[in-house]
Amino acid sequence: MEVSEKLQGILATLPTKPGCYLYRNAEGTIIYVGKAINLKNRVRSYFHADSSHDNKTRRLVRDIVDIEWIVVGSELEALILEMNLIKKHRPKYNIRLKDDKRYPYIKIHWNEPFPKVTVTRQMVDDGSRYFGPYTSAWAVYQTLEVLRKIFPYLTCDREITGNDPRACLYYDIKLCTAPCIGAVSQAGYRQMISDLMDFLSGHSEAIVLRLQEDMQKAADEMRFEKAAALRDQLKAMQSIIERQKIIFGSDYEDSDVIAMAREDGEACVQIFFIRGGKLIGREYFILEGTEDTSDNQVMAEFVKQFYTEAATIPGQVMLPQELEERKIIAQWLRSKRGGQKVELFVPNEGQPKDLVKMAAENATETLQALRTQWQADAHRQEQALSDLQTHLNLSAPPNRIECYDVSHTQGVATVGAMVVFEQGVPAKNLYRKFNIDSTSIGAPDDFASMEEMLTRRFRRWKGSQETESNVGSKKDASFSFLPDLIIIDGGKGQLSRVVKVMEEFGLMGVVPVVGLAKQEEEIFFPHKSEPLLLPRHSQGLYLVQRIRDEAHRYGITAHRKKRSKLGLASQLDSIPGIGPTRRKALLKHFGSMDKIREASLEDLMTVKGMNEVAAKSVKAHLE
Repeated sequence: MEVSEKLQGILATLPTKPGCYLYRNAEGTIIYVGKAINLKNRVRSYFHADSSHDNKTRRLVRDIVDIEWIVVGSELEALILEMNLIKKHRPKYNIRLKDDKRYPYIKIHWNEPFPKVTVTRQMVDDGSRYFGPYTSAWAVYQTLEVLRKIFPYLTCDREITGNDPRACLYYDIKLCTAPCIGAVSQAGYRQMISDLMDFLSGHSEAIVLRLQEDMQKAADEMRFEKAAALRDQLKAMQSIIERQKIIFGSDYEDSDVIAMAREDGEACVQIFFIRGGKLIGREYFILEGTEDTSDNQVMAEFVKQFYTEAATIPGQVMLPQELEERKIIAQWLRSKRGGQKVELFVPNEGQPKDLVKMAAENATETLQALRTQWQADAHRQEQALSDLQTHLNLSAPPNRIECYDVSHTQGVATVGAMVVFEQGVPAKNLYRKFNIDSTSIGAPDDFASMEEMLTRRFRRWKGSQETESNVGSKKDASFSFLPDLIIIDGGKGQLSRVVKVMEEFGLMGVVPVVGLAKQEEEIFFPHKSEPLLLPRHSQGLYLVQRIRDEAHRYGITAHRKKRSKLGLASQLDSIPGIGPTRRKALLKHFGSMDKIREASLEDLMTVKGMNEVAAKSVKAHLE
């Protein structure tokens, strides 16, 4: 293959040291991250005319326009850097955990005097203890619902002093131990949370033994209510323990068992968690970008990326095949485990081999079930797009749909939202928000805000067409392409403003546009008085509703963030003499807290409903 002069210069100056390399395409996007013991040899190998290169590598090389490299001190440092870069940039040609940023964890706030138990999607080094990651947030909440009946932990925001006059309802229904009223001491509460953590780790024998002793002691002392509570706690615990299959003895007490299934470029990895010799749980993970890649490469990437995120690393990891990087991965896992040994091995006989086989069978069944679900979803999406093509009289299925919505509070903190659906599913990386300055469009006006948003959107599109001839110029995919359909969240008034903008850009007749009224889900067309009602149970209607709801959700979220930055309402609410009516009038008139703060006494008095006393109160409290 031909190599550009720029790349030849880079290849000639590559160092022979260990490090990471990053490939960029013409848009400047990082499309691949790799590591090497010798950067020069590894990177240059991509550009040799080598028939052994697979199709994926050939496509990658064709896309490379620029190369960066980072030199590190060792192979281990290169491994860690590579994983961090893949997680950060999620390059197109790397194997990656699907949606890995969004996996939930159970968080025990152990650093607090009375630790709470919450669900989070980010591990922070703040003294808390974490369990996970899990693939399903629903499953996490279901787990906690059961655990709370056994370990009734705090869920309120009270400052715990032990001196509150009465406990909340949760104490009455046995879902809290009420440290707020001193019903349990700090030491007793922390012991319960410690038991919860041990239970999540699969080590329940000591907890059961101690609770049995406490129950017997309470009964001997004729504290029968306490004994009954402990009995119920033990009963709930035993019902879970009985479902945890005993797998191993002491040789494999804490192990992870990993296996994989692949089909048509998709990979599903199943992982079993063995703790205290018991199978306490299992999770599956989907990997993207696995086409034209060997099983052991895919498995190596999973192991590296999963244990980067895992809250716990066991002493043994059982695998279906050997990994080329086994030694360096084991070294890295040992460092993550605080210097304790981690063994990666492929079991050849007995129970461990059977368990890997069982994990593989589970992975196959999971992948088949997911593929069936994906195909059903794809059929529904295909049907929905076909419905819209038919009912809206479009020339082709609307594969790219954009929907626009405006959010504000009394005309303040106005935000325009643009969401994009491709092939019937959200393309969240293409969503964009527009901050609308209400002072620039006069009085707060949804129609004017919509007009400004669409004007800015199509101005960006026009600009991208004018710079198209500039080689290497970076495009924003949100604005560079025209949609196949525009949906406006609103009726005739909103639609007429959008039509005006599209006429200015010469897009009427080029891009179909409709308005969706909120009440009866009526669809309005430009220059037509009669709306269309899609069939009540059609996939097309369901898709339009999903898109509209998503635009509303995205707009409201952006608006709340903007409103909190402006400090709206909260400062005004605390001012004597300023109630909801005056607050709304002030915000509507001035547009922001800063402008209210800057206003003179006379300006404040001109606002509807204000008088001299109220104006002086505002000045006194905001200065």
